[in-house]
Amino acid sequence: MPQSLSAVYLHLVFSTKDRRARVADPGIRARLHEYIGAVSRELDCPPIQVGGVADHIHLLVRQGREISQSELVKEIKRVSSRWLKTLGEALEDFEWQRGYAVFSVSPSNLDRVRAYVAEQEKHHAKFDYQRELRTLLQRHGLESDEKYLWD
Repeated sequence: MPQSLSAVYLHLVFSTKDRRARVADPGIRARLHEYIGAVSRELDCPPIQVGGVADHIHLLVRQGREISQSELVKEIKRVSSRWLKTLGEALEDFEWQRGYAVFSVSPSNLDRVRAYVAEQEKHHAKFDYQRELRTLLQRHGLESDEKYLWD
């Protein structure tokens, strides 16, 4: 085959350092989601949906052929953290957590995951990030060590 093609969809999830509500302002959060989408697009990983609440981000993307999952997350965190620090004194020490979670998404499930990411505000009226992440890990059969999960 003379052409390389790929259709790999990822659901990325990561938190602010210590799960602190650092992006509580809805206006800044909306701008952050747009910014993260733009960064993802520049990395040849077109965003399908970006969402989140004050203490974490969800990103649904189609992974580009020439970037690893870890490089994608590392670059999104690096660039968005640097950008957030320019938005004022309250964010000048902003940090993301070191780790992240990434889940594969089948094309047949894209609409459902897109809606899930888009409805984070409503979703988190019922339970917090830690419970959500534990549920996602369990649903995808991923084991984790709690002492390393939350930083």
